[in-house]
Formats: sequence, structure tokens, C-alpha cells
Amino acid sequence: MKAIVIAGTVSGVGKTTIATGLMGALSRRKLKVQPFKAGPDYIDPTYHTWATGVPSRNLDTWMLPHQAVVELFNRAMIDKDIAIIEGVMGLYDGRSSTSDEASTAEMAKLIRVPVLLVVDSRKTARSLAAMVTGYQTFDPALRIGGIILNGIGSDGHLKLCQEAIEHYTGIKVMGYLPRRDNLSLPERHLGLIPTVENPASEEFLGQLIAQCEATFNIPEILRLAEQAMVPAVKPALFPPVNKPPVVSIAVAKDKAFSFYYQDSLDLLEAWGAELIPFSPLQDTQLPPGVSGVYIGGGFPEMYAADLTGNKSMRQAMSSAARRGMPIYAECGGLMYLGRSIRDLEGNEYPMVGAIPISSRIDTPRLSLGYRTIQALADGPLLRQGEIAHGHEFHWSVLQGTADAPAAYKVIEKTERTEGFQQGNLLASYIHLHLGGLPFMASRLVNFCLAGSGK
Repeated sequence: MKAIVIAGTVSGVGKTTIATGLMGALSRRKLKVQPFKAGPDYIDPTYHTWATGVPSRNLDTWMLPHQAVVELFNRAMIDKDIAIIEGVMGLYDGRSSTSDEASTAEMAKLIRVPVLLVVDSRKTARSLAAMVTGYQTFDPALRIGGIILNGIGSDGHLKLCQEAIEHYTGIKVMGYLPRRDNLSLPERHLGLIPTVENPASEEFLGQLIAQCEATFNIPEILRLAEQAMVPAVKPALFPPVNKPPVVSIAVAKDKAFSFYYQDSLDLLEAWGAELIPFSPLQDTQLPPGVSGVYIGGGFPEMYAADLTGNKSMRQAMSSAARRGMPIYAECGGLMYLGRSIRDLEGNEYPMVGAIPISSRIDTPRLSLGYRTIQALADGPLLRQGEIAHGHEFHWSVLQGTADAPAAYKVIEKTERTEGFQQGNLLASYIHLHLGGLPFMASRLVNFCLAGSGK
């Protein structure tokens, strides 16, 4: 099995651009590329999928048990030629300052895959050798097998950087990207803009792939990928054979709501759910015959006027909640189910009104990090007292939560509760991966089945 990790010295060094370009270049060689993203990110994987036509999958060593990470990796690699895994933040950055917990380094060691380290070469040359030496020696158990230089200014600059790194570290420089603004991917307040919003053109992707083909040593990178030694584990998340569909679940998918882990959706289908996509922006009603609704995260604040304008869908969602239809919502889904959203300019827009909160992003406050949650009552994924690992990343804040019964207790934050749960509706800022506990996907399927009265 061929596999390689694209890691960065720090965040913002160009990992996604380089990973996307390399994936596209390998796909052009008719290789079956399986893209992955380390950590909880939803946006970067959309660029992987854009370049390869294959759904990118998340490998998170904190939200998922380590065995589950390996299981999901091996399952995705069936009939694939090579895995390209984009790291998260800097190589050694994670949940802890004194261990590699939840870092790219931990993930690379867990699945035994060599690392291709991306280094920003702007405004420096020989000093890069000192930097790479630090990354090389910091954890002797980690294999850094090659370097990609980003921001090269000239042939002379490339020569200085490459000679220094290879002389002092023995690690080969396997490619570079030149210092060109038109090779950067578009960003906004939560990072890159998801590809569902068409932020970059096919022409841009073609230019990026062509650049990688011209300045990456792809044969050398493929030889490095051959050093992967991924372990085998006994499958525990999926049933031996997919269950036949027993319930239909509507899944919100459009420009406003696009944050889902592909393996979570696959788990729901494997345990008997027929997933039917719908658009809160464009559809006027929920899909007929569904017995539950799943609204993931996204950018409802960017499309608040259009969500408000679709009054028929807002009424349909409100009616479904009043009837007791099972509804599970995360982050952007929570905002949509509330009374209103106040956007970046301070404009307030009515939403579904199924829960007694409003959200605003005109006075942003960043909430970011892994969270350990404990269920305060039986719900669609957890029973009272059960604990799960999740992730939180949002700039919006809530108003009116004092009167709303909470869904979770946040273990890391003393006395803090999170989310809203009433009847068959649960909405929270916390994102969960349904592979985090082996029963969560089947629980949600059965919860929707029970709520349908079938």
C-alpha cells in the first residue's frame, strides 16, 4: 500500500494547496488516489475531492479511537492505489503542549506512513536547514522522508535552500512551488471557502496541477510512499454486511450546509439509513416520507437572507419539530433552527424558531477546540451519562440559551453546558464523528425509526 502524509511546519504554510495539486497530478497519471485530512476540518477535504473526484475522509486521533482511525483508513483504501493525507496545523501541533495527542505526527506514527514536510521558504535560505533539523530530531519515531518548499523566488533561491537542507539533514527536497499569488486558495473567517461555493475555477485547478507536475519530483514522492507500513485491525464500526434500508433521513446539503464527515454518512447507510439530500436554501418542503432530519454545519450566516426568504422550508422544518420528528443539528444547523441569525453586517433574519435561541456573528468570538461532552439526557446519539469526544469551531455567539434545556455538559469547562435538547430534537455547536463510538450511527438510525412510529 502506498501512502504519504503532507504535513506543514506551521498552519498556513500551503499544505492544502500542495496536497490538492499533488492529488490532481497523481490522478492525471491514472492512479486511484484516496484523499484524507488529519483532524476535524470540513473545508480542506472539499478541495481534495475537487482534485480527485473521490470523497476525502477525516482521520482524527482524538475524536476517534486509534483502532477506528486505522479501520477507516484501511476500508477507504480498498481498490485504491495511493493515499495522500493532508495534516492539520503544524506537524507537532495538537491538543496538548507536552504530547503529540491529536497531532499530525501522532496520526502518521499510528498508521505508519512517511511524512512529506512543507516548508515556507520565503525570506530565508540556509536557516531552513536549522528548521528542518529541529523537526527531524524532535521525535525520532517519526519518519520525515522528504521536503516540499513553498514560496521559492528564483532558481538561485531554490539552489541555496535545497543544498542547505540536503547537506545538513540528509532529507531530499522533492519539489517546490514558486512565489506566486495566483497559486493561493481563497479564504474567509473560518479558513478556506468550501468548493460547494465555487470559490476557484477549473482553470485555477489546472494551473495548480500543471505547476506541481513541473516542479515536483513525482517518481521520488511515489517511492517514498512505498515505505508506508499500515497495520491491520479487526473491523468494529461497520456491520459485516450493510443493513437494508429501514428508515429515510433527510440530510441538508447546499451552499449553507455542507459540513459532514463522509465516514459518518457511510456509517448511517451501513446501519440501515437511506440518506436523502435536501436544500434549506432552494427546496420548499422536506423530502417526502423521511423519518428524521440531519442538519450539519456550514455558513448559514453567509446565506441568512436566502434562508429567511425560503419561508415554506422554514415552516416545514418548524412543523416537523412540533410533530416530534427526530432532528439532529450541529453548529450551522443549530443556528438555522433558532429564532434568528444576525449576520456580519448586523442584519437580523428570522429562522425556523424551533429552539428558543438566536445567533449573531456581528460581534464575533472564536470558540475553537476539542471538547469532551457528557449527555444530560437520552438522545439520538448518546444516553444520559455517556461521554463522547467532539470538536467546536465557530465565531457566532448565542442569545437566549438560559431558558433552553441543555444537551451536554462540557467536561473541560467547569459548569458549562452546551446545546439544546427537547423531545426528539437535539442541536449543538459540538461536531461529532459517528465513528467516535461504535454505537452512535446505529443509535441515530434506530432513533429516527422509533420516532417515525414504523
